[in-house]
Amino acid sequence: FTAKQARSTGYYNRLQSYHTEKGHWLAIDRGVYRLRNYPDSEREDLIRWSLWSCDRKGNPQAVFSHHTAMAFHQLGDIMPAKIHFTVPLKFRKKNSGGCIVHRAILSPEEIERHNGFFVTTPFRTLFDAYIYGFEPDQLQKAVIDAYKKGLIPDSKINAAKIAEGQDAGPGDMGNFISYVTQIITGYRNGVAHGRP
Repeated sequence: FTAKQARSTGYYNRLQSYHTEKGHWLAIDRGVYRLRNYPDSEREDLIRWSLWSCDRKGNPQAVFSHHTAMAFHQLGDIMPAKIHFTVPLKFRKKNSGGCIVHRAILSPEEIERHNGFFVTTPFRTLFDAYIYGFEPDQLQKAVIDAYKKGLIPDSKINAAKIAEGQDAGPGDMGNFISYVTQIITGYRNGVAHGRP
């Protein structure tokens, strides 16, 4: 939880200091705490950065993306050394280390909400990986994993092709759609001929 959230429930600065000094609260980062005896959450690393990224209204700005989203969605064999997240273009907080911050405008359709944090959808994650220049073998495996899990159905690819034709959007979307289509077609042909 954040210091702002604590204040909204009556724990003003003096009480926050008291609970931190007594060890009831653990200071995770500046203005970010957790209760000492509270059970661990599954993805505390992501929740911590989500809380850190909150704007003045208390809304998280970080959306976990790129390598982190690939690992979260279990696409490919990515084991990121650092946490990657995307924030709005005007985000100004200084990174306190341990993560890589990307800036982009994400539409609501490109974001999934999870317990305590946001992550890019599998389709957006693959697009980010494509633009970021992931190792080709890793990206190909991730696309196939996503396809086999039903995370990039044909309807999604067709909708993206239509949107690309109607809208100026990211110029690389057309290239990405062609790439994904090529990988999926190759995979389907391999399966049809008895190759996994």
